[in-house]
Amino acid sequence: MNAIATLTLLKKEVKRWRKVWLQTVLAPVITALLYLAVFGHVLEGRVEVFPGISYGAFLIPGLLMMSVIQNAFANTSSSLIQSKVMGSIVFVLLPPFSAFEMFLAYIGAAILRGMAVGVGVFLVALFYVKVPPVHDIFLIIGFAVLGSYVMGALGLIAGMWAEKFDQIAAFQSFLIMPLTFLSGVFYSINSLPPFWASVSYLNPFFYMIDGFRYGFFGQSDQPVMISFFVMLSAAVVLTGFCVKLLATGYKLRDA
Repeated sequence: MNAIATLTLLKKEVKRWRKVWLQTVLAPVITALLYLAVFGHVLEGRVEVFPGISYGAFLIPGLLMMSVIQNAFANTSSSLIQSKVMGSIVFVLLPPFSAFEMFLAYIGAAILRGMAVGVGVFLVALFYVKVPPVHDIFLIIGFAVLGSYVMGALGLIAGMWAEKFDQIAAFQSFLIMPLTFLSGVFYSINSLPPFWASVSYLNPFFYMIDGFRYGFFGQSDQPVMISFFVMLSAAVVLTGFCVKLLATGYKLRDA
């Protein structure tokens, strides 16, 4: 394990998003707060998803996780496509460290950015909605890290596949955003008609949101261990796939 090389790349990736924190951290926090203000104001007192939980409080875990996973994806995908377009990817490929070590550095930076945004959203939301005491802080952290890990890996795949910024934007617009909004961020899938509820179970993002929400309230649409198993399985599969692509230099060595 070449820890020095891995940590160096990790520091470089973290420094990249920290230097533009207004765009990478503050902007997502404000976006989540706007969702909370609009939906919470319109539906507060009219909708009760879980007994004893206000709609505003119900929204917070969904918006938190949505912000975390979207920014984890954006971190790895934007980093790779920028490096390829600018030609600086060669400085990442030359140092003597393995594909797995490279993978860990990119994923580590994605997790840290996702968690930073999530903490920001939570702190700001506390001024707007009264949140009940959390049910299990370890589940909250575990699902946040797993969600960031999975989305960071998807971002790596998108960044390696894409050849220009438009393709990353299309990946986000036609895949990431629809799956996120249809994952139960703003509603419980138990409120859907049977057909659409069954379709929702095929959405992997649903398990991220549902398990994360269980950590807050101890209530969810699906048993929490099923959500955890789905997320862990996705992380293992994506790790192997990403490391294989990085090892072969897929669309990187000829960038």
